[in-house]
Amino acid sequence: MNEIVRGRGVSLWSQISNILADDVLKGRLRQGEQLPSAQELATRFDVNRHTVRRAIATLEQRNLVRTEQGRGTFVQEQILDYPISRRTRFTQNMRNLNIEADTEILEDVREIPPVAVAEALGLGCKEYVYRIETLSHADGHILDHSTVYFPAARFVGLPAVYRRTQSVTRTLSEFGVSDYVRKHTRVSARLPEAATARLMKQPANRPILHVQSINADPRGMPVQYGVTRFSGDWIQLVLMADD
Repeated sequence: MNEIVRGRGVSLWSQISNILADDVLKGRLRQGEQLPSAQELATRFDVNRHTVRRAIATLEQRNLVRTEQGRGTFVQEQILDYPISRRTRFTQNMRNLNIEADTEILEDVREIPPVAVAEALGLGCKEYVYRIETLSHADGHILDHSTVYFPAARFVGLPAVYRRTQSVTRTLSEFGVSDYVRKHTRVSARLPEAATARLMKQPANRPILHVQSINADPRGMPVQYGVTRFSGDWIQLVLMADD
């Protein structure tokens, strides 16, 4: 059925954009649902694909949809506020958002770290770390891909504890670190590396939020260095004042 009206002084692309926006806002198109192709929409509204593409571009500007190269256009999901503070805790953040989240451990190894990681942890050039790679999932979406490093000499056997607890906080607590605070956070937007794009199931040309962090114990000794790559489609970082 043709739902647009010609000859009334309102552009066709604007009418199409308003119709689709109404479908999104009233839930007829659900969060994460894929829109029909440009050709299908052109047929539905009896217009050319250029007109449809302009309507879709307007919806993107309103942050109602997102377009993934090679896949199509999808209704934009609700973006989650992820607080970054002196005591950032993934589990607590998800609990505060009333979201059931889980962490998938991809790999854990003992190795000599890159120079930048050794310096961040205050280690010598030949001291070992444990590197743990994880993916975090919530509500059927991949939220982040993380790489975290811990001083191996201080936390002997840490990977086994982490696999059991599934929590950095509980793991460090078992090693006598009852509290830790964020010593440093650096946030940038960048394109993901190929491996990260593959793991997060997103196009390599869609930016991620790249967060580097150092956590330290109450004495100021670094206990963890991390790189977390957040999905920019699901996560909005909120920088909080000191606790």
